[in-house]
Amino acid sequence: MAVSRRRIDLDEGRAAVALWLEAAPPASDASVPRTTIATAVRFTLEEVTARAPGNSVEVRVPPFGVTQCVEGPRHTRGTPPNVIECDAAIWLAMVTGQLSWADAVADGKVAASGLRADLSGLLPLE
Repeated sequence: MAVSRRRIDLDEGRAAVALWLEAAPPASDASVPRTTIATAVRFTLEEVTARAPGNSVEVRVPPFGVTQCVEGPRHTRGTPPNVIECDAAIWLAMVTGQLSWADAVADGKVAASGLRADLSGLLPLE
């Protein structure tokens, strides 16, 4: 199995997440610089991939990033069968534990399609 390559430095990524937590109320990012949000999202997407390597689920946080994770069948063309998509504020709220996966899905804040499109066992990142 291939090991994911990190593009965001660990310290830089953790600092961006900490700044987002400090500056943003839950599920909001109005007072956080866009570059900080981008770094925090990309870092946490890398973290999810590092913890659950694979290619069966695609996680999209537009416009900041996308990753494939979770072991299972690999897709090679078109839209993958297991897709998760949400905005940056919701993603960061889930990965930091401010919003649960179950609540985000139940409230329609996350679009999750496919049998494997469930990150409840991976979130929050601790």
